[in-house]
Amino acid sequence: MDTIITVLLVGIAIYFIVKTIIPPKGVEQISPEEAKEKLRNKKKADQFVDVRTPGEYNRNQIKGFNNIPLQSLKSASSELDSSKEVVLLCQSGTRSMAAARLLKKQGFTHITNIRGGINAWN
Repeated sequence: MDTIITVLLVGIAIYFIVKTIIPPKGVEQISPEEAKEKLRNKKKADQFVDVRTPGEYNRNQIKGFNNIPLQSLKSASSELDSSKEVVLLCQSGTRSMAAARLLKKQGFTHITNIRGGINAWN
């Protein structure tokens, strides 16, 4: 019986880890280099969002990104245009992936996540 419970718990843990890492269907993953190019060629259609906390954002921000912390994104998503691309950034790529899932559920169709986040930016 203990073995079955252990196997189930490990299975559930693996499921949640994989769900966190794998992008939801329709979310594009780009490298920091691709993001830099996108930022240089910024069109009015592009919306660049940094989902880190205000403290993290203020310590190390990238020009062109607006700070909408992940915990505020659900209510603040009305400030974004769901028909335009949203490029997401966080510290490592995990919170921005959570933000991508949240925006996807709210009907956004063109979502891009920066792989590795600001840690991979340099």
